[in-house]
Amino acid sequence: MNHQRQTFLLAISAHLLGASTAAASEPTLTTVSVASGLTKPLFVTHAPGDYQRLFIVEENGKVKILKNGTVLSTPFIDVQSLMGGSETYLEYGLLGMAFHPNYASNGTFYLYYTAGNSNLAQPVIISCRVSADPDVADFSSRTTILTFTYTLKQHRAGWMDFGRDGYLYIATGDGGENDPSNAGADLTVLKGKILRLDVDGPDNIPGNADDDAFPADPNKNYVIPADNPFLATPGAAAEICHYGLRNPWRCCFDRATGELYIGDVGQVQREEVSFAANGTLGLFYGWRCWEGTLSTGLSCGSPPTAPTPPIHDYPRTVGISIIGGYVYRGCAIPELGGTYIFGDWTNKFYSFRYTIGGGLTNYTDRTAALNAGTGTLSSFGEDAYGELYICRITSGEIRKIVAASPQGPDCNANSKRDNCDIADGSSPDINANLVPDECECVTCLGDANGNNQIDGDDIQPFANCLLTGSIATPGCRCADLSNDNALSAADISPMIDKLIGTSDPNPLCP
Repeated sequence: MNHQRQTFLLAISAHLLGASTAAASEPTLTTVSVASGLTKPLFVTHAPGDYQRLFIVEENGKVKILKNGTVLSTPFIDVQSLMGGSETYLEYGLLGMAFHPNYASNGTFYLYYTAGNSNLAQPVIISCRVSADPDVADFSSRTTILTFTYTLKQHRAGWMDFGRDGYLYIATGDGGENDPSNAGADLTVLKGKILRLDVDGPDNIPGNADDDAFPADPNKNYVIPADNPFLATPGAAAEICHYGLRNPWRCCFDRATGELYIGDVGQVQREEVSFAANGTLGLFYGWRCWEGTLSTGLSCGSPPTAPTPPIHDYPRTVGISIIGGYVYRGCAIPELGGTYIFGDWTNKFYSFRYTIGGGLTNYTDRTAALNAGTGTLSSFGEDAYGELYICRITSGEIRKIVAASPQGPDCNANSKRDNCDIADGSSPDINANLVPDECECVTCLGDANGNNQIDGDDIQPFANCLLTGSIATPGCRCADLSNDNALSAADISPMIDKLIGTSDPNPLCP
C-alpha cells in the first residue's frame, strides 16, 4: 500500500510541477557521505515503502543495512560461501539485488552473483526471504531462479529490478571482448540481453509450485510472460526482452513513467545510454555490429529487427566505462525531477532530460558538483524517497546527492521538505495539494474534526488543539480562527460565533 501511495504521489507531483519544473532554476548540487568503511560497495537500493533503511550490496557477497544513519554490524545476508572466491575478479561477485514489489507482505528479494572458478564464474540469480528479524535474511530460504553458462571471462552485467508489469528484468553481459560468439545478437542465448521473467506464477505469489514452468531443470525456476517478444520465435530463448547489448552496467526504470534506461559499456569507440518506452518489448540495440552510433565493422548476422540507436553516446576520449544511473524523482529536490543522472568509471558525472518525441535536452557536466570524496565510482542507487546515492568501490563510501543549501518549503519545521513528509506518510495531505495538512486547514476554519461541517463535535478537538498550543499538530490548523498562525484565547470567541451561527449561519463548509 505504501508503494502504491508513493506512485500516486509521484504522479500528482509530476502533474502539478509539469513544465514549470523543467523551466525552474535547479539548485546547486553536492554530495554528503552517509556511510564509509564498506568493502567494495557495488550497489545500493531499498525495499518498497521502507523509508528508514538503505541496503548496500558489497562485491564480497554481503548485503549491509544503513539504518538511521548507522551501518548495522550484522549483514542482512552473506552469500560469499556460494561464490567460490569469484569476487576476486573486477566484474564478478555479488552484483545486484532487487526487492519484490510486495516485499512488505511476502518478504521476498532477489540476488545476482557469480559462482565457481574465478576465471570463468557463472551468474546465479536466487530468491530469498527475510527472517523473523526484519534486519536479517533467512539464508536457508534461498531458491535458484536462473543460472546459465559463459565460456569467456568478461561481462556478467548484474542489474535486476521489477517493472511496472510486475515482472523481473535482468541485465546480462555478452561474455567477452569483441563478443566473438556474437552473443548479443544471438536470440538462442541469454547473454547480452535484458531478460524478463515471471517469478510469481499464475497465482501472483512467489514461492509456490506454480512459479516453476521448468520442473525438470533445476537452473530455471520461473514462468515465461505470455507477451515476451520472442516466445513464438523458433529457436529463440523465450526469456529475452531486449537484445544486442555488450555489458549493460546499471539500468533503471523511471519510477514516474516506467521507461527503461540502459547504460551499456563500450568496446573501443563509444559509451551509450539506450532506452525503451514503457511497455515496449523486443528492441535490438545493435551490438556487435554497432557500438553506440558507430559501425564496428563486425557482423551480427540477421537480427529480426532493425537496430534501435542510443538516446545518447559519447567517445572513449570522454570516458572509458559508463555507469548507468537514475532518473531523479525524489522529493527533496523536485526542481531536478525528470533528470537522468549517470557517470563514468573515470569519476565523471553527467545528466540530461529525455522525452519521447522531444529528444535529449539540458545535457550538463556535473563532475565538479558530484565528484566529492575519494574512490572510484561503481554505481548509483535510489532510496524509497527517490533520492540518489553514489557508490565508491575503492574507498568503501556511499555518498548522497543533495542540494548544496536547504530547500523549502518546510512548513512544519522538521528539517525535511514538505513533499517528503507526504511521500513517507508522516504528514497527511487529504486534498493532495502537496502541503501537509497540519500546515493548513483542509476544510474550513472551525472544522476541528475535519468532517466538513462545524457543529458540537468540533468542540473537543478544538479544545485539544488549544491545550497543545501548537498549530503544527495534525488537524489544528483549522482551530486558528483568528488566522494569526497561533493558537490562543483569541480563537475562542470566533469559534463560538461559528458554533451559534453568528458569523456563518451555514454549518457546512463551502
